[in-house]
Amino acid sequence: MSPLKPQALVLDFGGVVTRTLFETHALTEQALGLPAGKLRWKGPFDPGSDPLWRSMQRDEISERDYWTERTREVGALVGENWTSMQTFVQRARGAEPEKVVRPEADQAIRTAYAAGVRLAILSNELDLFYGADFRQRLPLLSLFEAIVDATYTKILKPDARAYAMVGEALRLPLSACVFVDDQKRNVDGAIATGMPTVHFDVARPAQSYAEALSHFGLTLS
Repeated sequence: MSPLKPQALVLDFGGVVTRTLFETHALTEQALGLPAGKLRWKGPFDPGSDPLWRSMQRDEISERDYWTERTREVGALVGENWTSMQTFVQRARGAEPEKVVRPEADQAIRTAYAAGVRLAILSNELDLFYGADFRQRLPLLSLFEAIVDATYTKILKPDARAYAMVGEALRLPLSACVFVDDQKRNVDGAIATGMPTVHFDVARPAQSYAEALSHFGLTLS
């Protein structure tokens, strides 16, 4: 039996649809009234600057552990006790969410939607980080048929059940869903379920979106 033709594009949210907090330090510093250059950890853009990131990549801590610590650190810089990543994200970028959407993401999502590709998000922390009202403040999300968010399901990627949930939401076999994520562990989890995948490179977003669209015979113009 020949493989099913891809019918759906399933995207992670933070890092794939939006620019990472590593890329928006200047906006964060401005929003929080911090001196320019105060935030120096760069994660995947400069692993040498970020021992905590390297620890996460070695699976010594989880992604949530990483951001919990960064939340605590940044809160302390403004003299506050932050215990929620939602506080960090909303204070850093919540007022104007469209400013942090990758232009390549906006273009690719609209290209796929116009071509009849079904769209879904599979996130570990969309509402946990951005707040429940964020979806209403970002019109682009209205193009997505399904949003599966571990904020509510409590099933985190790379657990196979997380990918199964998005397949169930779309009523499609996972082999017909192209999955895009910037974390290799999540991509590996998707591969194990039979999904075609793209390991999103946050340093080369246009290249990654072009690869994703190519599964559907589309191009990122």
